[in-house]
Amino acid sequence: MLPARASRAVADRRSFFSELKRRNVLRAAALYAGAVWAFGQGFSQFSPALGLPDYATRWFLIAAAIGFPFWIAFAWFYEWTPQGLKRESEVAVDASITRATGHRMDRAIIAVLAIAVVLLLTNTFVWHKGAGLEGDQASVIPAKSIAVLPLANESGDKGQQYFSDGLSEDLITALSQFSGLKVISRNSSFQFRDSEDDSKAIGRKLGVAHLLEGSVRRAGGMVRVSAMLVNAADGSTLWSQHYDRAYKDLFALQDEITRAVAGALKAKLLPGNGAAPQSERPPSGNLDAWNAYSQGRFHAALVDPADARKAIDFYDRAIALDPRYAAAYANLGNTWARLGATFLSGEDQRQAYAKARAAIDQALQLDTDLATAHFAHGLLLQWTDFDWTGAEAEYRHAMELAPNDSLSTFGSGHLSGVLGHPQRAIPLIRQSIAIDPRNSSSYYWLAWYLAAAGHMEDAEKTARAAIALMPGKPFLPTGLTIIQIQRGESEAALESARQEPPGVWRDIALALALQVGGDRAAADAALKNLIANTADGSAYQIAEVYGLRKDPDNMFKWLDHAWDTRDAGVGRLLTDPFILPYKGDPRFAAFRRKVGLPVSAKADH
Repeated sequence: MLPARASRAVADRRSFFSELKRRNVLRAAALYAGAVWAFGQGFSQFSPALGLPDYATRWFLIAAAIGFPFWIAFAWFYEWTPQGLKRESEVAVDASITRATGHRMDRAIIAVLAIAVVLLLTNTFVWHKGAGLEGDQASVIPAKSIAVLPLANESGDKGQQYFSDGLSEDLITALSQFSGLKVISRNSSFQFRDSEDDSKAIGRKLGVAHLLEGSVRRAGGMVRVSAMLVNAADGSTLWSQHYDRAYKDLFALQDEITRAVAGALKAKLLPGNGAAPQSERPPSGNLDAWNAYSQGRFHAALVDPADARKAIDFYDRAIALDPRYAAAYANLGNTWARLGATFLSGEDQRQAYAKARAAIDQALQLDTDLATAHFAHGLLLQWTDFDWTGAEAEYRHAMELAPNDSLSTFGSGHLSGVLGHPQRAIPLIRQSIAIDPRNSSSYYWLAWYLAAAGHMEDAEKTARAAIALMPGKPFLPTGLTIIQIQRGESEAALESARQEPPGVWRDIALALALQVGGDRAAADAALKNLIANTADGSAYQIAEVYGLRKDPDNMFKWLDHAWDTRDAGVGRLLTDPFILPYKGDPRFAAFRRKVGLPVSAKADH
């Protein structure tokens, strides 16, 4: 038999437990825990899509833990009544509805737990299915999506390749005018020219449900086009047609093919909402002008400076044939700007930029709604004037005019990052990748901004995806090297740096990676080598190395040199992990002002 004092203690504990049950405190605790679990699942799954940092889930859970005792106290002291919220002590026992409230809470607990389980299963079997570049695309392929593969040139003359490519590009532009229809950009779809992959593999790699294939034969005054719309999943033909038309009716033939494909996919033209019809045809309808323009596009797509100059000559010819050809002016300006930025320097570069500006200004005068002209203007503002906010505005306007254009979407995202907002950059660059899924440079910059926003694991995966898309391409392994340095993986960073092909980017990557290793002599030698070989071309990267070495005096000296040489790396400043540790230094704010980056803006990472 228990002593009287012990009996009273047991009775008190039972009474307290009964009171917890009567006041629904235990149910409230279960509901709170279930809601936290469900919200935690949601945060972890959707934070990348919403641009939230990795630590958002952690802080949510900390806040939930802090709020738990307050929730329990609320459940103990208050009761919901038909008259509203009241203190439990103010409610008569015979008027209490805690039992009915308990039943409602039971249903709420079941609902919350069901949501949490659904999110858990979704995370396990949907989001993680096929993790990686191609798997991610395969899991979200929209039904209304298409890639126009380059039409085969069957003219028997390799010199006619530009013609079939030009027709393919015009079909891409035309189909991009339809609402809700995902159309893959030329850059990605043309990578499958003469591919041995079957339709299912191509559809998976491009993230589309349909492929438009075919061939073109031009002979004399006639054009023969065979076109076929294919279901990528099983290779079945949904629509096909053969056309034999006079060359003079080429534009009408393009329109007919576009209508047929759009009709088969039940696509409708884009509504207004800022979008404007985009066309690469000459306003006069002059086929010779279009022919010259198509040859210009064909050569401009290549990276050799001789090809760039050939493209310029063809664009000039197109303009001579139709002086109101806005698209030709826009592409002429774009080509001059890229030629100047990539291959020229000094007075030659200044002349190239001047010619680019004149051509782009003329394009905008002729057609204020031409997206390619606004994009080219954005490039010019970014590269020559370092007018970051002006460039971002031009990219955004181009994106509004042509919502399915990957270049302007990427440009808008990238400039958001340049202005110190990686969280805004991430969804826009993801959007551009959806349209141009084989663009390794877009993956590189997505990885950079993911890292700047704190998503280090996703950043590393994305950097590896960039390398997998274009093995051996310079600067891609450097992106992975930088991420691994941030993660404290010095040996892995050095291994990645060694993947760079010989050249300036290998020197940069090694100089960075060696600074966090144990060999100080090798680190010093790598920096000395970088300065000796490419002081003017890599001034910004040299500043990064000094930042890693915790030498701010030399870092700011080389940042000034980077600005003097107009090093494009300056655009990394507000998201650079090696420079940002010194943002409290007055010299940092002064440099921001000098290069035109907003001093008041706070990087959102």
